[in-house]
Amino acid sequence: MAKKRKLQKAPSLRNARNPRSEASGRRKALLSERVRVPARRNARRFLRKLYRGNQRKKAVKKEAKIEAGSGKDREIEKYEVTADGITAGITITENGGEKRYNVKIQDFSFITKALLAEIRNSIVSEVLVSSTEVLDPTALEGLKKKFREKAEQLITEKVPLIKSATTNLLVGRLMQEMLGLDRIEFLLADIDLEEIVLTSVGEPIRVFHKKYGWTVTNIHPKSEEEIINFSNIIARRVGRQITTLNPLLDAHLTTGDRANAVLYPISTKGNTITIRKFRRDPWTITDLIKNGSCTADVFALLWLAIEYEMTILFSGGTATGKTTFLNVCMPFIPINHRIVSIEDTRELLLPETLYWAPLVTRQPNPEGKGEVTMLDLLVNSLRMRPDRIIVGEIRRQREAEVLFEAMHTGHSVYATLHADTAAETISRLTHPPINVPPNLLDAVNLNVVLFRDRKKGIRRVLQVAELIVDENKVTPNILYRFKPSEDKIIEHAKSLKFYDEITRYTGMSFQEITKDLSERKVILMWMVKSNIRSIGEISRVMTLYYSDRKKLLDAANKNRKLSSL
Repeated sequence: MAKKRKLQKAPSLRNARNPRSEASGRRKALLSERVRVPARRNARRFLRKLYRGNQRKKAVKKEAKIEAGSGKDREIEKYEVTADGITAGITITENGGEKRYNVKIQDFSFITKALLAEIRNSIVSEVLVSSTEVLDPTALEGLKKKFREKAEQLITEKVPLIKSATTNLLVGRLMQEMLGLDRIEFLLADIDLEEIVLTSVGEPIRVFHKKYGWTVTNIHPKSEEEIINFSNIIARRVGRQITTLNPLLDAHLTTGDRANAVLYPISTKGNTITIRKFRRDPWTITDLIKNGSCTADVFALLWLAIEYEMTILFSGGTATGKTTFLNVCMPFIPINHRIVSIEDTRELLLPETLYWAPLVTRQPNPEGKGEVTMLDLLVNSLRMRPDRIIVGEIRRQREAEVLFEAMHTGHSVYATLHADTAAETISRLTHPPINVPPNLLDAVNLNVVLFRDRKKGIRRVLQVAELIVDENKVTPNILYRFKPSEDKIIEHAKSLKFYDEITRYTGMSFQEITKDLSERKVILMWMVKSNIRSIGEISRVMTLYYSDRKKLLDAANKNRKLSSL
């Protein structure tokens, strides 16, 4: 029987080997490999270029960042100020050329703020305050004491176990909020600040620092109403009002600082306050000699002129230090002479030993009544038997006429005027709006011109001149002038008039005048060497000079201490 043969499956076309397809596959693979290799190389090159480009961009950004600032505030200076018993940290920082003035004040929790609000309401309802206490600047300390005692009592009642340091902190903040200018009190307490400006609620408060110029603070006004409230506080303390009908205010704070306020819409950006701070420790003769603003030779000449009742005008541009220099020279006045000063805003600060009656002008009330002008005070001062009259600034013709009449009737006058040189002083006085007849200028014995270097920020005596009147022509004779290239004040010309007037009024010869000036210079240099610079010390030296000149001169020659006299 024949065996059955097993049938084999035909090979699948999918798995069947096709020589042509295999060859084609090898060609494709080879071609693909040839294409893939350059592609990989190009990709690597592309990535390298991209990386290098990114690195370059990062480097450029880094350099730009370094040039513009690191992005972080760089600390320049750090110190503390204390106001109403509270200490705040002051940090001056710089970022990209912009300087910032940062005030760090103790922050309170929500519960503490609620406690302060409750105590504030209790004080207002329980402490009786008369209108006299509110309006009288001299009653402020008594009012603060009354509020402080009540606040301490209420805090102790509500929080029996509270620490005394915490109590002082809370009471201090209450005093600032209720009777002061809130956080601005810390700026007023910083002796390194000259100006404080509130432009509007939309901008931070700016300050002018003695070392760093204009800086931006981290303090923002809370609202326009707060700025108006500050303006009203300032106005009430000097018996004035600032309202929509009277939107301008020029006054002074209880600290002696000058304040100016302008309300919206006169100030279109918002309500504005500008506070010019005056030194708590005023400049003195010693300070100005030390910092190069003036020399002992010039001060000796001014001392001689002031002692023998010569009239001096102090001229200069804005912020050149006219009032400061006037204030510095006033201790030269003998202590038994009666002084009457007339100012728009109280700026002068004379030693207590001087016989001084300070007068200030007053603006009219909302009804237009009660105004006291500078002319009113000038006329009135002549009835007060003054030996010396000090005028804050000559502005108008009628005031100048009365002032020059006072000079010609034998009164010694000291006044300031806006003029950049001695020649410009003459021009301003003899032309509108002042327009004084040229022949009256013969009563002016000396003209001191002050100058401020706008690049270096330094102040110097630019010129010391006498005014020579020849018929209707007035010319300045410059005795001393400032030499900018050497930063020195040098003698420029010989006197044509001043020494003759000293001789006429005192009988002193030229040799005696020269000797007198050299002795005064010895005393001034001794004061500088011994660092006699406070108002009290300067006053003591001047008192000793007019009572026992030989004793003081002997102490100066032997370099003895002031305390030994």
